[in-house]
Amino acid sequence: METFRDVINSDGLVLVDFYATWCGPCKMMHPVLEQLKQQLGDRIRIIKMDVDRQQAVAQLYQVQSVPTLMLFRSGNQLWRQSGAMPLNQLSQIVQQYL
Repeated sequence: METFRDVINSDGLVLVDFYATWCGPCKMMHPVLEQLKQQLGDRIRIIKMDVDRQQAVAQLYQVQSVPTLMLFRSGNQLWRQSGAMPLNQLSQIVQQYL
């Protein structure tokens, strides 16, 4: 089974969405992330991490508010931001790292 560390250590660009099921802004991000994946296809991998179920990972990355989005490549954190954002803004940020 692939671990979180395996995923973020891959050569490709990985967007991690730290979220909670009870979080309204997190629910707003779901269709945005789906649209981003449709736009970029295999050029990005998007994974969701439930902070209530994956508390150790959330603590390791000091996630204190949700949603928190992070971009990784080869284990390196390239970018991080908390809060919901529109597709065009997220897409512009991700494009810088492709």
